[in-house]
Amino acid sequence: MRKIKGLRWYMIGLVTIGTVLGYLTRNAIAVAAPTLQDQLHITTQQYSYIIAAYSACYTVMQPIAGYVLDLLGTKVGYAMFAILWAIFCASTAMANSWQGLAISRGLVGMAEAAMIPAGLKASSEWFPAKERSVAVGYFNVGSSIGAMIAPPLVVWAIVMHSWEMAFIITGALSMVWALCWLEFYKHPKDQKKLTDEERDYILSGQESQHQADNVKKMSAWQIVRNRQFWGIALPRFLAELAWGTINAWIPLFMFKVYCFNLKEIAMFAWLPMLFADLGCVLGGYMPMLFQKYFKVNLIVSRKMVVTLGAVLMIGPGVIGLFTSPYVAIALLCVGGFAHQSLSGALITLSSDVFGRNEVAIANGLTGGAGWLASTLFALVVGALADTIGFGPLFAVLAVFDVLGAILIWVILQNRPAVEIEQAAVLETAQQH
Repeated sequence: MRKIKGLRWYMIGLVTIGTVLGYLTRNAIAVAAPTLQDQLHITTQQYSYIIAAYSACYTVMQPIAGYVLDLLGTKVGYAMFAILWAIFCASTAMANSWQGLAISRGLVGMAEAAMIPAGLKASSEWFPAKERSVAVGYFNVGSSIGAMIAPPLVVWAIVMHSWEMAFIITGALSMVWALCWLEFYKHPKDQKKLTDEERDYILSGQESQHQADNVKKMSAWQIVRNRQFWGIALPRFLAELAWGTINAWIPLFMFKVYCFNLKEIAMFAWLPMLFADLGCVLGGYMPMLFQKYFKVNLIVSRKMVVTLGAVLMIGPGVIGLFTSPYVAIALLCVGGFAHQSLSGALITLSSDVFGRNEVAIANGLTGGAGWLASTLFALVVGALADTIGFGPLFAVLAVFDVLGAILIWVILQNRPAVEIEQAAVLETAQQH
């Protein structure tokens, strides 16, 4: 059988396409929001309920999806969730009220909760530790590409057909990808087209908690009791609501504050996502540069990326001080770059401190913390955007990101979670 060199990059490319389509289905509702408000007579607060329904279901399902992925494996588990989100996305076309939209988007959120844990699990399977942040950066760039494609595609579907067609198209594309995933994805140990040299390179470069099959799996209770979990979960709680806001509210923000029409939204709403793409890719390479020039270890290098991203998030935090829509778009571009840089580092930290047998559920739990905040903040935006405006709300996002960067230095220790767990067991044994 013909061997393929650099097969790990093809695998992460497949993961990236899945993330693109997941975020395309996720952001379709945001681009269609002005049309839905007009045709279905939905208020801003009712729209926030739709967004909150998605976020709440995503939040609840994150740890469950992680558990299922660890149980069924990356290949079967991810395919199952992708098929479900494709079906639920297409079914959005049948909604005729905000309640119907909330139900259908909630179901999409439940299925898409597996997307990031599955991508991280695949990265931990296919990449050595030193390249893992690059791999996560590349698959995470799919979130921005999907959000970037959504405005022109959804506006085209609305103008040429209807808003319903936008959800049918995005759902159908996701279904095609899910079937391709089932056909092509395999673990490195089972992939016959992988060269022996690359297989050795991948496995020899992984930490001990990712190499062995017989490493004891930490329970969910052990994970949430571990200090390392909170060192990631709390910063994600404070940071994730920025990405939720950028994804769900930019088109409506442009429509309400600057009176942009659908074509103008299609022209400009994708730009922050383009810079988010750059943040994903460059953020993946930053830890290696920090390790090289500052002589720090892997976990410290991730903390430095989070800190840099939090400082840059001050840019969109001052958006309320300017009246020009072009300045606002530029500051949102800074925010897209900043958030995706720090988000990639936070996501990757789960695979740095947790082993292969619990990485998906650990990421699901930390992601659940992040999306809980996103759910709550969506309701806040819906309640206050029409009264106090978007400016103060963007300022709050910046404050939360800076606070998250402070907490990651205070709480997260520079070693794997299993070492902390073993140390706690040893200390307890010595006390007895």
